[in-house]
Amino acid sequence: MSDARASALDSLGGEAPGAGADAGERAPRCPHGLCDGSGFVVDEDTNTAHDCRCRSGRIARLRTAGLEGRVPRRYRGVSFDRPPVLGMPEPIVSEVRRYVRHIEARLDEGRGLWLMGDVGTGKTTLAMIVSKAALDAGRSVAIYSLPRLLNLIRGAIETESGIVGFLERLTAVDLLHIDDLGAENTTEWVLEQLYSIVNTRYEDERAMIVTTNLRYEELVAQLGERTMSRLVAICGDGLPLYGADERRALKDERMLEHAPARLA
Repeated sequence: MSDARASALDSLGGEAPGAGADAGERAPRCPHGLCDGSGFVVDEDTNTAHDCRCRSGRIARLRTAGLEGRVPRRYRGVSFDRPPVLGMPEPIVSEVRRYVRHIEARLDEGRGLWLMGDVGTGKTTLAMIVSKAALDAGRSVAIYSLPRLLNLIRGAIETESGIVGFLERLTAVDLLHIDDLGAENTTEWVLEQLYSIVNTRYEDERAMIVTTNLRYEELVAQLGERTMSRLVAICGDGLPLYGADERRALKDERMLEHAPARLA
């Protein structure tokens, strides 16, 4: 190991990611193809090192360890080029595609998206495409349905350090993805937790992507004006997706395909 690289790793307080006997197998890939997975680019001629573009993302992932940062299995193959996205309204898909094309700039700006509409219209699929793009770019992402997120907060609240630490990790992540906003019974406690999360990310200029079955006016009535005003400041106006439940239509189609033939 060169002196420059050793010095750079010392600044991180430890070994290179993946260091050890099987480092070649476990070393994380640099999403930009610039470094060897350490987070530093070394100039062997001058024996100096400087931060790689991926280093800030690596630090963020360390800070957000323990959060749900993986796309669920059902959505790992999502794409703009596959159903159900192919059948969605093109203006909405184009807006999401534009966001994905500039994903790093949008995350650096703390800009997000929110998708609103009926059940089964593809909101979660489009949101997962965004989260997948952020992960592919080496950025840290936390993906939760709102009920699960609130359950985790309830579990962490047993100790002050637990809830503070969990909320700090939610703040540090580059992209917070919340599915089914409004799917929880609103109590004063729920409203306060939601406000705390949204307000902290608003103040720290951190991006969010949110899906909801409710319209804006319904969300204001359920969550309150102060929470919604900050969510709109982060995500802009909601992108509407309304229409038939594609999941139900697909299920009905499969049932017809496997139904026994009837006699004429």
